[in-house]
Amino acid sequence: MPRLNGAQIIIRYLEKRGIRTISGIPGGANLPMYDALATDSNIRHILARHEQGAGFIAQGMARSTGQVGVCFATSGPGATNVLTAIADAYLDSVPVVCITGQVPSTLLGTDAFQEVDTYGMSVPITKHNYLVRSAAELLTILPRAFHLAESGRPGPVLIDVPKNVQTEILEFDAWPEEWSAEAAQGDPDESIYAAADMINAAEKPVLYLGGGVIHANAAEEARLLAEQGNIPTVMTLMGLGIMPTDHPLSLGMLGMHATRSTNLAMAECDLLIAAGVRFDDRATGLLAEFCPNAKVIHVDIDASEIGKLRAADAGIIADVRTTFSALVPKVEAQPRQAWKDRILQLQQDFPRYHEDDFLPGRPFNYIRKIAELAGSDALVSTDVGKHQMWVAQAYPFTAPRQLLTSGGLGTMGFGMPAAIGASMANPGRPVICFSGDGSLQMNIQEMATAVEQHTPIKIVVFNNQSLGLVRQQQRLFYNQHYFASSYGIKIDFATIARGFGMQAYDLATASNPDRALEEAMRYPGPCLIHIPMDIEEEVTPMVPPGAANTTMIGDSHAKN
Repeated sequence: MPRLNGAQIIIRYLEKRGIRTISGIPGGANLPMYDALATDSNIRHILARHEQGAGFIAQGMARSTGQVGVCFATSGPGATNVLTAIADAYLDSVPVVCITGQVPSTLLGTDAFQEVDTYGMSVPITKHNYLVRSAAELLTILPRAFHLAESGRPGPVLIDVPKNVQTEILEFDAWPEEWSAEAAQGDPDESIYAAADMINAAEKPVLYLGGGVIHANAAEEARLLAEQGNIPTVMTLMGLGIMPTDHPLSLGMLGMHATRSTNLAMAECDLLIAAGVRFDDRATGLLAEFCPNAKVIHVDIDASEIGKLRAADAGIIADVRTTFSALVPKVEAQPRQAWKDRILQLQQDFPRYHEDDFLPGRPFNYIRKIAELAGSDALVSTDVGKHQMWVAQAYPFTAPRQLLTSGGLGTMGFGMPAAIGASMANPGRPVICFSGDGSLQMNIQEMATAVEQHTPIKIVVFNNQSLGLVRQQQRLFYNQHYFASSYGIKIDFATIARGFGMQAYDLATASNPDRALEEAMRYPGPCLIHIPMDIEEEVTPMVPPGAANTTMIGDSHAKN
């Protein structure tokens, strides 16, 4: 008969779940959990330098593998620091379990030292959360938390554990049974036939795929559906990699920074087959003018998404993989030559790339060189800003879960800790973090974590000495009032990296930048690659905020 305290129950359960790595930072309110880790566990702990970093490390593990990531934080500022990473996971549907320490139950509500209402603050940014009242509750809460995090539409679950619960001794007969996986929601038979009829009747269909397809492990089924019906395919930022960049049916990313031909083609489509998407404003632009003549088939595991922003002519509440597998044999093979010819004409009129995009010193040139040096197996994380959009536009993604990026929340500081987590969960795979000088400063202290954990990530910093996308919007929409968007001092990121014990390569001072880049990519440990970037180098084309996707500013070859 097991006799364990609450902290030991937590650690033993995590071991039973197969958790091998946890990120976090200890504090007074969660020390019993750390004591249980130290005295009787083989779980590896990653000591982050900031709780936000710990949350993003857990996300990097979860996003790259599809498995639940786990992070720890203490009460008060530890819990509030980690909440940004939890909110980020919530908006991007990432399975994370965050376990926070809390002041003893007897002190709740007394404004005790490092007491905040973690439970209350986390309600709107978690799939579910718990305030544990006794060690016995842990036996049911822990299995339920993991089940909720990974089932249906994935998401973060937070468990707040008072210190006295962590030290309470409990004798129990046996560990409870795990929650069984949920069956696919709904009976798709009738709606599948209706959807197949709509696809077969359509002359100009488009397949619109988002992150939910990746969460459902349905990329292969999506490709088969596209190929069976000769259906051109677009992806959201979170869906990049579902279809390889060079697939003949792939139109790439849609929305604010898509190729003009992609957005124009969508405006002409007569059927939109949407799967695992939220109809997010960055993808749709002005919703009232998004695919205005198209009927909509919407497939999602989350019933609340069907019809939330765009009415669906056929709504299928079910697992995307199951749905697409059922659809493929019912979809007629059609050449759709007229539609393919029209899209080809748009692509010739508005090409995705131009020769001068790849001139030396320009972002696409560096991105393609790095992709070639890293190989097709590389994992790519980004922070948020111009570099993120350049990577989305130019990196040759070949597989789902290859791109790790903050989509819904758009969190600067996401990239490096996410890359650390991805490297820990995928030993042997190259991991590249593309960042900007603004984003890198948000969690620059996690360089120490990368060095300490020997994670061989490559941090590529595009440095334009500004908050690039903010400055671009100020130029375009605020009469060039460049306020609080440019940095007043020049930061030597290479020297800072070396101060953390990290190898650094500065292409600004290298006698042969190409050779320095090759050497950096071959370096066996973590390293920083500093690349200066012209402050006037913009992300184009661009849909102005609130405008229709057909209203785009600039061409991808123009330097504005």
